[in-house]
Amino acid sequence: MDIAFLELSATALGIAIAVTLFAGFVKGAVGFAMPMIMISAFSSFLPPEIALSGLILPTLVTNLGQAFRDGLSAFIASLRKYWRFMTATIIFIAISAQFVRDIPQDLFLALLGVPITLYAILQLMGRSLAIRLQHQTRAEWVLGVIAGLYGGVSGVWGPPLIVYLMSIGVEKREMLRVQGVIFLIGAVILLAAHLNSGVMTGANTAFSALLVIPAIAGMAIGLRAGQHLDQVRFRWWTQVLLVLTGLNLLRRAIGL
Repeated sequence: MDIAFLELSATALGIAIAVTLFAGFVKGAVGFAMPMIMISAFSSFLPPEIALSGLILPTLVTNLGQAFRDGLSAFIASLRKYWRFMTATIIFIAISAQFVRDIPQDLFLALLGVPITLYAILQLMGRSLAIRLQHQTRAEWVLGVIAGLYGGVSGVWGPPLIVYLMSIGVEKREMLRVQGVIFLIGAVILLAAHLNSGVMTGANTAFSALLVIPAIAGMAIGLRAGQHLDQVRFRWWTQVLLVLTGLNLLRRAIGL
């Protein structure tokens, strides 16, 4: 049976809902990795445009709560403190999003698979993502540009942000809030950019809106579970999953 207005089978839609529920759970428990999980899994059974559109609205909605978790004043303070990273990310999401339809699917899969796999493997090896920043301002701009370039075509811009925050020694609670703030701003720009690029058509937007429900449900469960889970082990299993999904993307990119 097909879901006519989405041009998806009921099986594909069911899998997408299950993936989104899990991704929301992970975000609620550890604060990140939702778009990486969604785009990695979606790209295994959905066309690139549908895969990308599916994560846009769930990412936008779930980041609202994370961004404002400490109140409006903390949200504004984060905007002021990290405005360089946000500016670079916003500009380059808007630019790179316009080229998403021009990227061949094999290249698209490789661009996703390589950084996601490397990021997860480094985490599993216990390697710190922190880097020595001799020029913090320059690093903030450069990593913001990288985040935006990847964000516009894939919806994933978290790893460069996490690298930057770890490199400047941000404490855990602030890191979670700043991730939410920047993810939220980026999600708004990503939505606007793909309304303009044509990716967020009526059917794709309906698909994305439908996935908001399991995303919120998963995040709510993850927030509660995160209070009791061993965060180290849970993150380990999350990184294992990302390695497997990243390798699967690379397998598909080279035609195996």
